[in-house]
Amino acid sequence: MTQPLTRMEGLKRYYELASGTIKALDGVNLEVYEGDRVILLGPSGSGKTTLLNCLSALDTPTGGNYSFDGAPVPQNDSETMTTFRRENIGYVFQFFNLLQDLTVLENILLIQELAGGRDEARARRLLEMVGLDIESDRFPAEISGGQQQRVAIARSLAKSPRLLLGDELTGNLDSKTSAMVMEVLVKACETEGITCVFVTHDESLITFATRVVRIDSGKIVSDVPVG
Repeated sequence: MTQPLTRMEGLKRYYELASGTIKALDGVNLEVYEGDRVILLGPSGSGKTTLLNCLSALDTPTGGNYSFDGAPVPQNDSETMTTFRRENIGYVFQFFNLLQDLTVLENILLIQELAGGRDEARARRLLEMVGLDIESDRFPAEISGGQQQRVAIARSLAKSPRLLLGDELTGNLDSKTSAMVMEVLVKACETEGITCVFVTHDESLITFATRVVRIDSGKIVSDVPVG
């Protein structure tokens, strides 16, 4: 069988508070394969964002194992964790996080420079891919929320990540715009060969996934294919 891109085995993330132990993740087993588009669903406080943070090495698990492409993911060392993220992980946020004093194109070029390889031709191809090539010289405040999120998608793809993560990436958009953004995202990820895991509360986004994973109280309660 093909080796998974990511594998979590018995993953735990506990937080010690004055009121007691919070088990944000409590023995999670999850494998994500190349080309998967996983929608992660669950109620508030179920552990979705904590799981995403562990996948991206923004957070270090309390226990269990996490490997990426067959190798252990760096833990408890900010420098190696940062290198891992820079080389492998893309992230799309709910609030776009575009720099307002940079143009659409410059926002993408900046990410390339931070990753160590400016490539304006590729940046322009990514904008064309998300349907915003004619907006390249505009500033974020001059385009709509849906367009800003499409810029954020292009930006997240700029360094060619192996794994793209999204946390409520359509949370600020109406249903029509959300569907448009997801269609653009799926097409871009298929074109670029990028694996995706998205956290959402929106059940309507299931149609854009290849798998739906449901989590509750820090445990995965179901993992089913779509279509």
